[in-house]
Amino acid sequence: MRAFDLVREWPASNTSICVIDRRGIAHTFGDTTRTSRIASISKLITAWATLIAVEDSSTSLDAQVGQQDCTLAHLLSHAGGYSFDGAVPIVTPGRKRIYSNTGYELIAEHVEQVSEISFADFLHEAIFEPLGMSKSFLNGSAAHDVVSCVDDLVEFALELRNPQLISTSTANVATTTQFAELEGVVPGVGRFDPCNWGFGPEVHGTKHPHWMGTRNSASTFGHFGGTGSFLWHDPTSNISCVGLCEVEFDAWAMHHWPIFFDSVIDELSR
Repeated sequence: MRAFDLVREWPASNTSICVIDRRGIAHTFGDTTRTSRIASISKLITAWATLIAVEDSSTSLDAQVGQQDCTLAHLLSHAGGYSFDGAVPIVTPGRKRIYSNTGYELIAEHVEQVSEISFADFLHEAIFEPLGMSKSFLNGSAAHDVVSCVDDLVEFALELRNPQLISTSTANVATTTQFAELEGVVPGVGRFDPCNWGFGPEVHGTKHPHWMGTRNSASTFGHFGGTGSFLWHDPTSNISCVGLCEVEFDAWAMHHWPIFFDSVIDELSR
């Protein structure tokens, strides 16, 4: 892909990427077998596993988790009222979109309780093993400590494109905006009103400037991580992109990523 020429300009020499085009053909750059901590992309995997638990009736989106009147649905969509890393809630549920690691750790604790196994084992049995993600494992917090590689994350991206582990109807709900009126902050990116989020994935919506490209449709969903990781799927173009850069997300990514993503969509939409 010509778009990969742009990646050679990034201050991230260990970058590995896979782009899946609308025909399902994979285009790769770098060593896609190399593993690293994927940071907050972990939340996508945690959320998908939680939805498996919902579908097998181990729990429900209306289950009370955390502070009073807070549900699993609130926590999955960062509407539970918890701060980034604080154990004490700072607002009532459903008031603001407050991006929260704590919320996802509460989710993992809840799934452990209802499944009666560790969340690391639950992820292995529910996600990694059935998708053939043989190099992936949880090594700490369910919010940000999954270790994986691009090849494995491609298997997860294919699941997002064509769900097999959960129903299509549940996947459609999860990847569209929940509690649509909420404003909030995407850490390291900016404040948005509304701040679109599904049950796990961030939804692009009208956010700008943003880590996704201007050519990404409003329905594009995914996540980025503080270790310079990203994963998104654009249902409109049917293009997906996975990358591990192993350089902390900051201004370099906000500059380079959207240019690359726009180039990818331009090149593959012809």
